[in-house]
Amino acid sequence: MIKVSEDAKKKISTLMEEEGFNSLQDFVRVGVKSGGCSGLSYELKFDKSKADDDKLFEDNDVKIVVDKRSVLYLAGTILEYSGGLNGKGFVFNNPNAQRTCGCGESFSL
Repeated sequence: MIKVSEDAKKKISTLMEEEGFNSLQDFVRVGVKSGGCSGLSYELKFDKSKADDDKLFEDNDVKIVVDKRSVLYLAGTILEYSGGLNGKGFVFNNPNAQRTCGCGESFSL
């Protein structure tokens, strides 16, 4: 469902530990909400709990939960991390997005 690159895995693990989360037990919550310059924007945060209607995925030792409404928007997405001088941070490579904004934080179908 959602793939996690090696660079994203390393950064997620580091950030989770810094924020008091356990990367072996807790989750990365990924979702889609209305807004942004292209109509829909990505949400990414850490969570200690999973709701009954959440879908759970695991890739590259990262546990990801996605709310039921966001699953269709995110199918096949690869979560990557780009650091360095021109780095954007976390990047969603979403094959379902027909148009994205310049910052890469919003998209439309």
